[in-house]
Amino acid sequence: MLKQRVITAVWLAPVVLVGLFGLQGESYALFTAFVMLLGAWEWTNLAGVTQPLRRAALVAGCAVLMLVMWISGATHAQWPLWLAAAGWLLNLVWVTRYPGLAAQWHSTPGRLLMGLWVLLPCWVGFNILRETGAVWLLFVLLLVWSADIGAYFAGRRWGKRKLAPRVSPGKSWEGVMGGMAATALLAIGFAFTLSLGLAEGVALVAVTLLVTLISVLGDLLESMLKRYRDVKDSSQLLPGHGGVLDRIDSLTAAIPLFALLYLQVLGL
Repeated sequence: MLKQRVITAVWLAPVVLVGLFGLQGESYALFTAFVMLLGAWEWTNLAGVTQPLRRAALVAGCAVLMLVMWISGATHAQWPLWLAAAGWLLNLVWVTRYPGLAAQWHSTPGRLLMGLWVLLPCWVGFNILRETGAVWLLFVLLLVWSADIGAYFAGRRWGKRKLAPRVSPGKSWEGVMGGMAATALLAIGFAFTLSLGLAEGVALVAVTLLVTLISVLGDLLESMLKRYRDVKDSSQLLPGHGGVLDRIDSLTAAIPLFALLYLQVLGL
């Protein structure tokens, strides 16, 4: 398993880095759309759709919707980001009340609809952040990775109070605090590097801490869906690493909401 994970990481990392930071404009939009469509393929399974042809038809429909968004200019509009904000508030209620409110979303159409407000605004967020400057796209990626690393070590050292035992028993509140400490340091480092003023630096730290919490919710949402579906990974598209959604679950929440807060609060 370790050998397979390493092999996958060796070819995957350069592809992702070139795609996210080497491409621009339409090429970048196509690359990120492809990633989201891979996620959509996996989401259909999490939604309970098992027939390959039906799954392919649903993904094709998602691709058509993305094309319409591109032609209409919605890929650089703010309304999909506000849709994400509303959707993730609803996701928060469902995750924290699981399994009590599962009847509200457990149907296949309900889970498919959920996927639209998770994946499509994420695609929009990727496009907006790339245009505002690759530095902020890099920042969100580092934020999610720092949160994961901080949560892992803090959780192992001090983790006692379970965060969401019915959804993800391994996560703890102490781990979340460790992740927030790590991302706060990251934000402070970026503020100094970019020579931000005091007010801008404080705003960046505040936004960072909020997005850190949101990224945890992204992880928990996928865990909830996998637990309900009784699967370990979203797919086996990435040998040794599970599926695409297993790698971007936190980003699906962090990317669109950081993009929204960047536009509404930071404006750097």
